[in-house]
Amino acid sequence: TTTATRTMVRVWYEPPPYGPGTHLNRASYGIGESVTAPWLVKLAKMHPAVSIGGVVVVSSVLCWLPLMNPKLPFTMSPEYEAASLAYMRYHNMNPIFGPSSKAARAADSH
Repeated sequence: TTTATRTMVRVWYEPPPYGPGTHLNRASYGIGESVTAPWLVKLAKMHPAVSIGGVVVVSSVLCWLPLMNPKLPFTMSPEYEAASLAYMRYHNMNPIFGPSSKAARAADSH
């Protein structure tokens, strides 16, 4: 007869470096340096104040550009506004409080 002897072995479990469900051969989350464009990796490693400041400066410049043109759009000319008011009255738009109301017609006739 053979008797089987069981020997207890102590096993040390070491989880993956970035938590369970991750692999050792690729990035666990975020930007993988081998897959992503180099400028995006550089942006991700940059100090937040620098990157946010750059976004604020660029958006400020883009918002300032329309102010450089002093010419108003053609829809703000008096002729266009009079034509749109006549159109709204002809089609009876907003007859209670708007341009087609009795009060607005009485104010324009004086």
